[in-house]
Amino acid sequence: MNQNLPTKAKSLFDGKINPSLKLSVIVPAKNESAFIIQTLDALRFQLNDLGVAINSDLYEILVLANNCSDDTFNICKAYQQNHPRFNLHIERILLNKESAHIGTARRLLMDAAYRRLTNVAGEKGIIVSTDADSEVAPDWIYHILKEISHGADVVGGRILPKDTPSISRTHHLRDVTYRFLKSQLESAIDPCESNPWPRHFQCYGPSLAVTCEMYEKAGRLPIIPYLEDEEFRKALKRVDAKIRHSPHVRIYTSGRLDGRVKFGFSVQLKHWSDMSLRSEEEQVESLETLIFKFEFKNNLRKIWNDGKSLINANQSLVQLSKWADINHTSLINLITTSIYFESLWEKVEQYLHEGLHHSIHYQSINLAINSLRMHFHQTRKITIKELNNNVLMDSEAMVG
Repeated sequence: MNQNLPTKAKSLFDGKINPSLKLSVIVPAKNESAFIIQTLDALRFQLNDLGVAINSDLYEILVLANNCSDDTFNICKAYQQNHPRFNLHIERILLNKESAHIGTARRLLMDAAYRRLTNVAGEKGIIVSTDADSEVAPDWIYHILKEISHGADVVGGRILPKDTPSISRTHHLRDVTYRFLKSQLESAIDPCESNPWPRHFQCYGPSLAVTCEMYEKAGRLPIIPYLEDEEFRKALKRVDAKIRHSPHVRIYTSGRLDGRVKFGFSVQLKHWSDMSLRSEEEQVESLETLIFKFEFKNNLRKIWNDGKSLINANQSLVQLSKWADINHTSLINLITTSIYFESLWEKVEQYLHEGLHHSIHYQSINLAINSLRMHFHQTRKITIKELNNNVLMDSEAMVG
């Protein structure tokens, strides 16, 4: 449900641009007077890996106060006056009812950052999204710049919620643990040179960096009421963007339950709270399903990367179809309609699920976690205690 942007959009953030600018941080803010100062403080005090302040000319902050009924805009203006050397730019806008949602606000900001960056940094300029109820780590910008300089097109940061409600905590911890182990399994079976282990699994609005080149190539952020960041992540994958889930890029976000959108982290926390009250357990893909998918993807990737014609690759595809127990003609059709590998794999996964493939199984998240832990114990010859400690350290950090 894409919508047209407001007419005023092209005039937003048209002020002076520092010629040294490499990175623009965008902050949508609707009624965030309780959090915005902490958010700006964290962005202002940015350091390198040695604890030395980074050159403030390299980055700027764009805050869009949209449809606010509180003092968010005035607080930001006062902050700007109190810190004149901080590259902070502030605009406010009143969106009509149809457009008044996070998708519009984040798109307006990212488009403005794109315009500003391409004027001085070109296609290698870096647009970075965060939220007004979040605090970035002191070395957040340093590590984003470093990951992009190493070849990443996109950098997803680890999002660490503060003060997760106790009623949601157990479900959140299980979810994080499962996703962490799933990512570790994927990196072992289908390794990615641009996203090596260690890594995490997040690439969402509170901490998402993308080059101007890839922002344009992926079709820009979709203008939808919620999950705009998730849809943008999918769009980036569909064009084979090099996405780095860097464990060094960290941000701490609010653990509030009163969400501003129909679906987001706050809504997920509320869902987990309701599950706790009903004594329900999340259902996830089993270890066997994950292994099947990752091995299938890795074998398909090898055929794709060989660069041979479809005719020459046909024998390998026949063997892969037999191994995966899927229709060979269907697999060929999926390949011939794909330009990028990740776009192909998205279609394959959809085909597997819609066809109710016999290798797709779900089970309780606790059973899946236990199976994953035992798998790593058996294949890597490390003790269960060591594995549990590794997972626990990451999971506790994710929970905050």
